Amino acid sequence: MSTVYARRHRPAAIGATALLACAAVLTTGTPAQAAPPTPVSAATARAYLGELTVKAEGSSDGYSRDKFPHWSTQSGACNTREVVLKRDGTNVQQDSSCAAVSGTWKSPYDGGTWTAASDVDIDHVVPLSEAWKSGANSWTTAQRQGFANDLAQPQLIAVTDNVNQAKGDQDPAEWLPPTASYHCFYARMWVDVKHHYKLTVNSEEKSALTTLLNRC
Repeated sequence: MSTVYARRHRPAAIGATALLACAAVLTTGTPAQAAPPTPVSAATARAYLGELTVKAEGSSDGYSRDKFPHWSTQSGACNTREVVLKRDGTNVQQDSSCAAVSGTWKSPYDGGTWTAASDVDIDHVVPLSEAWKSGANSWTTAQRQGFANDLAQPQLIAVTDNVNQAKGDQDPAEWLPPTASYHCFYARMWVDVKHHYKLTVNSEEKSALTTLLNRC
């Protein structure tokens, strides 16, 4: 049985359930748990990667998270964060304001299992700052808001909070999820999102993604 975390910042424990989930990733390339929309296949991701413009990363000048308004209201009292918590969790119960008051969340990045929503962050697979430096600096605020709240692309995912914080705004040449069996899926998500939004990649980022996708 996989370990349920009572508090944050403890090392991930992988038991039988987590090992089965890892096996499902290895055999199918798709996590065996709730997840964002399935990204394009590795073959399509390789083709998409070849279509992306290779360009040195832009400046952070002018960037702020406020320029990517989130979390937007999706329905009734539910904002994007609460929608993702419900989607990516198991037996999630919400109160009248749509806040998740109970449930279980398994973080595919590190194998951690959590029972408090406060221990879970919603990761932007392609970070907001990374998007800014890859072309989003020229978007309108409405376009950036759409990107920051996109439920249709594989761009938002519930993960262990401190793992998300360790990622920061790093690209796959600089950071990858601790769980190696998730790297292929992560690379597919990253390329799918960048291709959809016509964002650029730098040479180191493209090289890392090429290596990851060739291992899928």
